[in-house]
Amino acid sequence: MSEFFHPRLQAVAALKPYRLHTTWSTGEVLEVDVESVLRRGTALKKLLEPKVFAKAHLAQWGHGIEWFDSELGADNVYAWAKEQAGEVSHQMFDAWMHRSGLSLNTAAEALGISRRMVSYYRTAQKSIPRAIWLACLGWEATRPKPKTLPRCLPTAREYALARA
Repeated sequence: MSEFFHPRLQAVAALKPYRLHTTWSTGEVLEVDVESVLRRGTALKKLLEPKVFAKAHLAQWGHGIEWFDSELGADNVYAWAKEQAGEVSHQMFDAWMHRSGLSLNTAAEALGISRRMVSYYRTAQKSIPRAIWLACLGWEATRPKPKTLPRCLPTAREYALARA
């Protein structure tokens, strides 16, 4: 992971079991609860022991959080922390692009922003404004044809039928 993509961790501390205090290269200080992640993977089960979890430390070059032979990648931890703080993560934005079958160019066209901004949002170089996320959801709900804008949003029933 290059320093040009995704924020790097600068510090990490275990607050209590399954909760981490993280400091990022963006200047953000975020707390993240990783309990659900630890309970999902059998390889991470030993981190559920409070004494083991408390030994969390910064991986080399800030690319993750380590516990002896287990690690969580910084880009994932950053996304989880942003989402838990009620913000839009780069992973949510990337998933929207993938679901919609959009490239950098077509996503930029769909949202009426530059290709560069789409790239910044997708790689977490810039925070994603709520208005952009709402535009993503609106675009997904209406799926406008090229060179057109929808006149109105579909009803909940119309949306459900279109996705069934």
